Amino acid sequence: MKVTALIIGGGSRGSAYASYALQRPELFQIVGLAEPQKVLQEKFKKFYTILDDRIYNSWTEASKSEKFADCALITTQDQLHKEPAIAFARKGYHILLEKPMAVTYEDCKAIAEVCKEMGVLLAVCHVLRYAPEALKLKELIDNGTIGDIVSIQHMEPIGFWHFTHSYVRGNWRNKDTSSFSLLTKSCHDIDLILMLMGNKKCTAVSSFGSLKHFRKENKPKEAASRCLDCSVEERCQFSAKKIYLGAFFKGCQGWPLTVLTPEVDIENLGEALKTGPYGRCVYDCDNNVNDNQVVNLQFEDGATVSFIMIAFTEKLCDRNIKIFGTKGELSCEFDERVVHHYDFLTRQKVKHDCRLNLKTTLGGGHGGADFAAIDCFIKAVATGDASHILTGPDESLASHYLCFAAEKSRLEKRVIDLTKEEITSV
Repeated sequence: MKVTALIIGGGSRGSAYASYALQRPELFQIVGLAEPQKVLQEKFKKFYTILDDRIYNSWTEASKSEKFADCALITTQDQLHKEPAIAFARKGYHILLEKPMAVTYEDCKAIAEVCKEMGVLLAVCHVLRYAPEALKLKELIDNGTIGDIVSIQHMEPIGFWHFTHSYVRGNWRNKDTSSFSLLTKSCHDIDLILMLMGNKKCTAVSSFGSLKHFRKENKPKEAASRCLDCSVEERCQFSAKKIYLGAFFKGCQGWPLTVLTPEVDIENLGEALKTGPYGRCVYDCDNNVNDNQVVNLQFEDGATVSFIMIAFTEKLCDRNIKIFGTKGELSCEFDERVVHHYDFLTRQKVKHDCRLNLKTTLGGGHGGADFAAIDCFIKAVATGDASHILTGPDESLASHYLCFAAEKSRLEKRVIDLTKEEITSV
């Protein structure tokens, strides 16, 4: 069965998931697009030969048509997830939903409830569950290799320039137009932790974090409001000229430059840096999301987890994790694609190679996990077997719930006892 799809949002994530149709045309076909930007409309028409009457300027316009595809891929901005997800689920579309599900827990629950009510599949793009390293860690834990988990240390290094791109200058910079950064950036890290912990219930959460550096009071006195006009730009590690023009002159034609302009050339980039949000001084933006946060979790059996989200790193989103068990220890630097196991009894070290043996990956996103996530979703739609989906409504609600609990802890400066109170909103 060839699965047909309607793309809701033709930006970076929508384009990434849609490209599965180019790699597996016998399994997947894009038959519609809802996207306001004409340039992106033309791009999709060119690559996927979508009929003119299946190109829509908005999801609301698309929702007025009778159902014409098997599934809808919702890859709009975070605050625009709930309404299209519910609308297309009610029309009988299976739903692939970019993370986070929504920006309030109530909205997350509403999406899950409607999908269950309508009997449609819901897959949330917590793609880390599909990463080969995560699957190997899960396999080793489940077969008892390290005994009982006592503690986990996990870190997401966002990357110093990536953070400024997305969370200082970019679409996720402000809680009022997006949400808090733990949810928008690291909800799938919390999801990964829950996957590794299995069926154990989290009983308490504490969190600390702040917007420490990218603040107006840290702006150098000589600095201008835009990098192109700045006399101290050469001494600034966050210079937009260094990030974007530097990438262009090294031959980059894709992300992050395509966020600034759909048609990447020196003229368009120069105009974007001169007039658009990505040319602004990082100390002169309307950003208010945390650049660092720690989350501590206590589980019902006494196991603990500590998670760190940090902007100021060389590595870009290449997670690292250590898992301490009663019989041994596991560790993994995700970019190395190897899981290390140390056994306490034999005192031997074993390396498990996790490199994907795939001829193609979805743009290399998350080390092949993007490809695996969409691949599993398409299999689920084609067969009607929801077991192919690792991040369905229940799993996704659980991890989102902990994100909202952690933010509540941070804001209220207290430990949240999940056995005594229910989190509704923050």
